[in-house]
Amino acid sequence: MTRAVLNVAAYRFVPLADTASLRERVLARAADAGLKGTVLLADEGLNLTLAGQPTRLRDFLSWLMRDERFAGLPVQESFSESVPFRRLVVEVRREIIRMDCPAIRPALGRAPAVDATTLARWLQAGRCDEGRPVVLLDIRNAFEVDAGAFDGAIDWRLNRFGEFPAAVEAHRHEFEGQTVVTYCTGGIRCEKAALVLQRAGIAHVRQLDGGILKYFELTDGAPGWHGGCFVFDERGVLAPTLIADAP
Repeated sequence: MTRAVLNVAAYRFVPLADTASLRERVLARAADAGLKGTVLLADEGLNLTLAGQPTRLRDFLSWLMRDERFAGLPVQESFSESVPFRRLVVEVRREIIRMDCPAIRPALGRAPAVDATTLARWLQAGRCDEGRPVVLLDIRNAFEVDAGAFDGAIDWRLNRFGEFPAAVEAHRHEFEGQTVVTYCTGGIRCEKAALVLQRAGIAHVRQLDGGILKYFELTDGAPGWHGGCFVFDERGVLAPTLIADAP
């Protein structure tokens, strides 16, 4: 079975003052490379999910990273048999991930992160390196959680990400003495969610660096995980092998 299509996801919170002209340049370059997917631009940064022929897609990313604002952009890769997007969309929006909480600005400083292999070790031990119990907080929408999640993770059954700040206020007293690890698909929602938790006075907050997809990539068999990971394209659900149609 040939998986000749490269799929990439990447984001960066960085101030962008030229979103309109940047959109035109990105659109022209991505279209010329034959790519499909979505690129979102806002004054807070960039968020992209694209698919295409591997060499051409990687050439596009190399071009993008020549802009110093995107230098060294972390990219998550997976492969599929066909392109899981129907068209190319490059848009300027108010936020690259909508939460409707303007005070939260990840570009000014992110919350501490925990990498995938460290989290796997914490889950096995049941505690973080400082000895506190580890609590996993799933910040995705309820239908995403239903496709798969970490064992025992807290799920507030969110209908949309904008509900998260209110949910934090309702539950913030439940995390005393624990290390709270937030997680989402690729990490972008956690950039804002972890800051909301910190602002609410929760002392020990970490975000899973790179999200679920990076955890799948860097750990052997995704320990502590059940099901698959819902993705917002035609692949639907990815197994821990990063292949569509999770068991």
